[in-house]
Amino acid sequence: MKAVGKYLVVKEINKKATETKGGLLLSSKQKEEIRYREAEVLNVGTDVNCVKEKDKIYFDRRAGFDIELNDKVYQVIKEQDIVIVI
Repeated sequence: MKAVGKYLVVKEINKKATETKGGLLLSSKQKEEIRYREAEVLNVGTDVNCVKEKDKIYFDRRAGFDIELNDKVYQVIKEQDIVIVI
């Protein structure tokens, strides 16, 4: 699988449980309300400049689309959807 142009293939990093500083556990519905998702970059397109493979990023949860390949789900996003590179 190879991304082209300004697209990236990323794998979302799922946290087991989300806990606030006060010790409250957030439900899955509350976790969905978080605007940004964390992911690892698996593949970058030929025109992508700001990230490389294996970088950890945050991207807008409404961005891109999902692709299922070999029973695994990947997200395909554009470079412009990246908010932070860790």
